[in-house]
Amino acid sequence: MTPAYVALGSNLGQPQHQLSKAVAALEMLPDTQLVRVSSIYRSAAVGPGTQPDYLNAVLLLTTNLSATVLLDAMHQIERAQGRVRDVHWGARTLDLDLLLYGNIEITSSTLTVPHPRLQQRNFVLYPLREISDTNLVMPDGSDLDTLLRQCPDDGLVRTDYRLLINQRTKSR
Repeated sequence: MTPAYVALGSNLGQPQHQLSKAVAALEMLPDTQLVRVSSIYRSAAVGPGTQPDYLNAVLLLTTNLSATVLLDAMHQIERAQGRVRDVHWGARTLDLDLLLYGNIEITSSTLTVPHPRLQQRNFVLYPLREISDTNLVMPDGSDLDTLLRQCPDDGLVRTDYRLLINQRTKSR
Protein backbone atom coordinates (compact mmCIF):
# COMPACT_ATOMS: atom_id res chain seq x y z
CA MET A 1 0.00 0.00 0.00
CA THR A 2 1.19 3.51 -0.80
CA PRO A 3 1.22 6.25 1.84
CA ALA A 4 -0.67 9.34 0.73
CA TYR A 5 -0.89 12.62 2.60
CA VAL A 6 -4.05 14.67 2.02
CA ALA A 7 -4.69 18.27 3.09
CA LEU A 8 -8.21 19.29 4.13
CA GLY A 9 -9.53 22.83 4.35
CA SER A 10 -12.87 24.55 4.80
CA ASN A 11 -14.14 28.03 5.52
CA LEU A 12 -17.85 27.70 4.65
CA GLY A 13 -20.80 25.63 5.86
CA GLN A 14 -19.65 24.78 9.39
CA PRO A 15 -15.98 24.08 8.58
CA GLN A 16 -15.33 21.66 11.46
CA HIS A 17 -18.33 19.59 10.35
CA GLN A 18 -17.15 19.70 6.72
CA LEU A 19 -13.72 18.39 7.74
CA SER A 20 -15.24 15.62 9.88
CA LYS A 21 -17.50 14.51 7.01
CA ALA A 22 -14.52 14.48 4.65
CA VAL A 23 -12.46 12.33 7.02
CA ALA A 24 -15.34 9.85 7.28
CA ALA A 25 -15.70 9.75 3.49
CA LEU A 26 -11.96 9.26 2.93
CA GLU A 27 -11.96 6.53 5.54
CA MET A 28 -14.57 4.63 3.53
CA LEU A 29 -12.66 4.61 0.24
CA PRO A 30 -12.02 1.08 -1.07
CA ASP A 31 -8.53 -0.39 -0.67
CA THR A 32 -7.62 2.49 1.62
CA GLN A 33 -6.78 2.73 5.30
CA LEU A 34 -6.88 5.93 7.31
CA VAL A 35 -3.75 5.98 9.47
CA ARG A 36 -3.49 9.39 11.17
CA VAL A 37 -5.21 12.76 11.32
CA SER A 38 -3.59 15.97 12.53
CA SER A 39 -5.08 18.53 14.82
CA ILE A 40 -7.18 21.22 13.20
CA TYR A 41 -5.42 24.51 12.55
CA ARG A 42 -7.03 27.91 11.96
CA SER A 43 -5.48 30.14 9.31
CA ALA A 44 -6.30 33.35 7.50
CA ALA A 45 -7.78 32.80 4.06
CA VAL A 46 -5.48 33.04 1.05
CA GLY A 47 -7.39 34.37 -1.90
CA PRO A 48 -9.58 37.12 -3.26
CA GLY A 49 -11.83 39.37 -1.21
CA THR A 50 -12.68 39.11 2.45
CA GLN A 51 -13.19 35.49 3.47
CA PRO A 52 -13.70 33.72 6.79
CA ASP A 53 -10.68 32.00 8.32
CA TYR A 54 -10.02 28.44 7.24
CA LEU A 55 -9.87 25.32 9.34
CA ASN A 56 -7.16 22.99 8.03
CA ALA A 57 -5.83 19.53 8.76
CA VAL A 58 -3.69 16.86 7.14
CA LEU A 59 -4.25 13.13 7.17
CA LEU A 60 -2.24 10.08 6.21
CA LEU A 61 -3.81 7.27 4.22
CA THR A 62 -2.35 4.07 2.91
CA THR A 63 -3.97 3.01 -0.32
CA ASN A 64 -3.87 0.66 -3.25
CA LEU A 65 -5.69 3.25 -5.35
CA SER A 66 -3.61 5.00 -8.00
CA ALA A 67 -2.94 8.68 -7.42
CA THR A 68 -5.36 9.59 -10.22
CA VAL A 69 -8.17 7.39 -8.87
CA LEU A 70 -7.58 8.79 -5.37
CA LEU A 71 -7.72 12.36 -6.73
CA ASP A 72 -10.98 11.57 -8.56
CA ALA A 73 -12.46 10.18 -5.33
CA MET A 74 -11.35 13.31 -3.46
CA HIS A 75 -13.07 15.51 -6.06
CA GLN A 76 -16.26 13.45 -5.69
CA ILE A 77 -16.15 13.99 -1.92
CA GLU A 78 -15.70 17.74 -2.45
CA ARG A 79 -18.68 17.89 -4.81
CA ALA A 80 -20.84 15.83 -2.43
CA GLN A 81 -20.10 18.44 0.24
CA GLY A 82 -21.12 21.35 -1.95
CA ARG A 83 -17.75 22.40 -3.40
CA VAL A 84 -18.19 24.72 -6.37
CA ARG A 85 -15.13 25.67 -8.40
CA ASP A 86 -16.08 29.11 -9.64
CA VAL A 87 -13.52 31.49 -8.06
CA HIS A 88 -9.85 30.54 -7.95
CA TRP A 89 -8.79 30.42 -4.27
CA GLY A 90 -12.28 31.52 -3.28
CA ALA A 91 -14.15 30.51 -0.14
CA ARG A 92 -15.22 26.86 -0.15
CA THR A 93 -17.06 24.23 1.81
CA LEU A 94 -14.25 21.75 1.29
CA ASP A 95 -10.83 21.64 -0.33
CA LEU A 96 -8.96 18.34 -0.53
CA ASP A 97 -5.41 18.34 -1.91
CA LEU A 98 -3.18 15.35 -2.54
CA LEU A 99 0.10 16.53 -1.03
CA LEU A 100 2.29 13.45 -1.34
CA TYR A 101 1.79 10.02 -2.88
CA GLY A 102 4.55 7.73 -1.72
CA ASN A 103 7.89 9.09 -2.86
CA ILE A 104 6.62 9.66 -6.39
CA GLU A 105 6.68 12.85 -8.43
CA ILE A 106 3.72 13.22 -10.80
CA THR A 107 3.19 15.97 -13.35
CA SER A 108 0.15 15.73 -15.58
CA SER A 109 -2.59 18.04 -16.81
CA THR A 110 -4.78 17.03 -13.84
CA LEU A 111 -2.34 16.25 -11.03
CA THR A 112 0.96 17.51 -9.65
CA VAL A 113 2.55 15.66 -6.74
CA PRO A 114 4.07 16.82 -4.49
CA HIS A 115 1.47 19.56 -4.32
CA PRO A 116 3.06 22.55 -6.09
CA ARG A 117 2.55 25.04 -3.22
CA LEU A 118 3.18 22.64 -0.34
CA GLN A 119 6.46 24.36 0.60
CA GLN A 120 4.79 27.78 0.97
CA ARG A 121 1.81 26.82 3.09
CA ASN A 122 2.22 26.81 6.84
CA PHE A 123 -1.33 25.46 7.20
CA VAL A 124 -0.11 22.32 5.41
CA LEU A 125 3.46 21.99 6.70
CA TYR A 126 2.71 22.26 10.43
CA PRO A 127 -0.07 19.63 10.50
CA LEU A 128 2.01 17.44 8.15
CA ARG A 129 4.88 17.55 10.66
CA GLU A 130 2.48 16.69 13.48
CA ILE A 131 1.51 13.36 11.89
CA SER A 132 4.80 12.31 10.28
CA ASP A 133 6.87 9.84 12.30
CA THR A 134 10.19 11.23 11.21
CA ASN A 135 11.65 14.19 9.40
CA LEU A 136 9.71 13.43 6.23
CA VAL A 137 11.77 13.61 3.03
CA MET A 138 10.08 14.92 -0.10
CA PRO A 139 10.59 13.24 -3.48
CA ASP A 140 13.03 16.02 -4.47
CA GLY A 141 15.21 15.27 -1.42
CA SER A 142 14.18 18.30 0.65
CA ASP A 143 13.07 17.54 4.18
CA LEU A 144 10.06 18.73 6.14
CA ASP A 145 12.00 20.24 9.04
CA THR A 146 13.97 22.47 6.65
CA LEU A 147 10.77 23.51 4.87
CA LEU A 148 9.22 24.41 8.23
CA ARG A 149 12.19 26.61 9.17
CA GLN A 150 11.66 28.49 5.90
CA CYS A 151 7.89 28.89 6.41
CA PRO A 152 6.94 30.83 9.56
CA ASP A 153 3.65 30.08 11.26
CA ASP A 154 2.39 33.67 10.63
CA GLY A 155 -0.74 33.53 12.75
CA LEU A 156 -1.46 29.84 12.27
CA VAL A 157 -3.29 28.57 15.37
CA ARG A 158 -3.58 24.97 16.45
CA THR A 159 -7.13 24.61 17.75
CA ASP A 160 -8.63 22.31 20.36
CA TYR A 161 -10.94 20.81 17.74
CA ARG A 162 -10.38 17.16 16.90
CA LEU A 163 -11.20 14.96 13.94
CA LEU A 164 -11.87 11.35 14.80
CA ILE A 165 -10.76 8.21 13.03
CA ASN A 166 -13.34 5.47 13.23
CA GLN A 167 -10.68 2.78 12.67
CA ARG A 168 -13.19 0.45 11.03
CA THR A 169 -11.89 -2.79 9.65
CA LYS A 170 -12.39 -2.72 5.92
CA SER A 171 -13.50 -5.79 4.11
CA ARG A 172 -13.45 -4.25 0.67
